[in-house]
Amino acid sequence: MTKSALVIQIGAIQLAMLFGLTQDTSLAEREGALPKPVNSREDRCCQEAEKASLAALAEAERFGPLDLRLAQSLNAVARVYFDQGRYLEAGPLLERALSIQEKALGPDHPNVALTLNSLAELRSAQGSYSEAESLFRRALSIKKKTSGPEHRETALIMNNLARVYRDEGKLAEAQALFLQALRILEKNLGTEHAELVVVLNNLGSVYQDQVRNFEAEPLYRRALAIQEKTLGQYHPQVAQITNNLATLCVDQKKYEEAESLYRRALDVREKSLGPAHPEVATILNNLAALYSLQHRYLEAEPLYQRALAIRNETLGPDHPDLASTLNGYAQLLRKIKRKSEASAMQARAKEILAKAARSTHQTVPVEDLDPKKSWKK
Repeated sequence: MTKSALVIQIGAIQLAMLFGLTQDTSLAEREGALPKPVNSREDRCCQEAEKASLAALAEAERFGPLDLRLAQSLNAVARVYFDQGRYLEAGPLLERALSIQEKALGPDHPNVALTLNSLAELRSAQGSYSEAESLFRRALSIKKKTSGPEHRETALIMNNLARVYRDEGKLAEAQALFLQALRILEKNLGTEHAELVVVLNNLGSVYQDQVRNFEAEPLYRRALAIQEKTLGQYHPQVAQITNNLATLCVDQKKYEEAESLYRRALDVREKSLGPAHPEVATILNNLAALYSLQHRYLEAEPLYQRALAIRNETLGPDHPDLASTLNGYAQLLRKIKRKSEASAMQARAKEILAKAARSTHQTVPVEDLDPKKSWKK
């Protein structure tokens, strides 16, 4: 993966909560609807939520294969799995829920758009950007028809589509859509509302990708100020924007500040998401890359090892983010003269990226194999 900034998607369950939609139809927005630090009691609650949602799904199966209550239950279980980083288990549930809704409600119903948004978010998390783009486009089209082109729900799905554009390297398209979404949200909500945070962060990430750091930094700081005021210091989105500020510090060679920010982000994510979540792996990868840059190899290696284990388990063996960590770890191994291990890792990373490129009919960019591009922001 090229060096880039973390971007935030709005899940459909958050849209439902924000805008008073009555059907619980999707995944929780994993960056914006999560609890404060997890403790043992909350861990038990998560386990109980999974058990309860599975029991509800078993009961809903009795209503018939096209009953909307079954679709709701499928979405609820998928939401639990998504929050846990269990993407491979969430996918079939969302696909089935979408099929039920399309047959029962028609292809252009607002609830169909919510599930499309959730499925697109999942595909994006899995690195299937072409499929995610198609799903987000369809969700946006429905939302424009049902809510209007200037509605804040429409703007939030614009944000999600722009996020995929940016992951695909379509930076001009992403920038234009993020700016449009920000304009709509500011028009509807004012300039200090919490819902602006995701778009401010994501627009900043595009500017950072374009090496427009002086434009990116004030957007991150504005987003972080709003967020800390409205959500508190332990919210996962705080970790995301803190991470992005850290990557700016790395670009500016402010390594001590970058390390402090990464450690803060890691602490928040481990407490809010658990120690084995793929978004925890992102921060581990970044901190390892920073340590490697500083020649702190003994500190970097266990972080790379942990990030690899998490990504392989939660994202699967062919995800582009796994290739990013493999590349960074391979460069570390070369520096400490473990060249045979490094060569094997780089070969595996190249194979993963080539497979991803074939699936989207793209070539593998040289920079995707550049160790300096191993940060994921």
